[in-house]
Amino acid sequence: MKKVMIIGANGGTARILTERLLNETTDELVLFLRQADRLAQYQANPRVTLIDGNVLDTEALRLAMQGVDIVYSNVGGTDLGQQTQSILNAMHEAKQTRLIFISALGAHHEVPGKFGDWNEQAIAAFLPGFREAAKLLSDSDIVYTELRPAWLTDDAEVDYEMTGSDEPFKGTEVSRASVADYAFKLIQNPKLAERSSVGLNKPNTDGDKPSWM
Repeated sequence: MKKVMIIGANGGTARILTERLLNETTDELVLFLRQADRLAQYQANPRVTLIDGNVLDTEALRLAMQGVDIVYSNVGGTDLGQQTQSILNAMHEAKQTRLIFISALGAHHEVPGKFGDWNEQAIAAFLPGFREAAKLLSDSDIVYTELRPAWLTDDAEVDYEMTGSDEPFKGTEVSRASVADYAFKLIQNPKLAERSSVGLNKPNTDGDKPSWM
């Protein structure tokens, strides 16, 4: 049994991961999010601690992650660099070492071709934050795994392949269930992909943009 902290616990992938951890393990969960009443369905669950907080409040993060075994971050936004720094600071202060961090494709300038050009424009406001976060992770002494999913779908499927940060990104899309599946595997085996950045995509979805665009 582990104690897992999920930051940004109301996110779509985080919700899938939460359900899988509760249904398939005996792990205890600390769910950290703004407006914790959005996950009120877990209030009476003895394995769940709900914490209402802002990721930029480093002290609140530090207190919340006391005694956990692994931290999973599902936060995002144009200020992702600031949020990442707050998480890393809290982890140092709480003597936490293992982090699973959701980023996005393009964080390492790794998306080739026309799709890469399109992606640069489509998420132009967010890429600086992803890239700042990637540098903060690599410069830290935290044992992180950075996940860089393709464009996310809500398809009820687990179907994905992986690429390294030094490899051209493949595909254009991937399901949230697939990203949650890989995060689930990392939680079960924290030695997997230590201090690595992993791209996640559904096979055979190459193109100039995601299929629904």
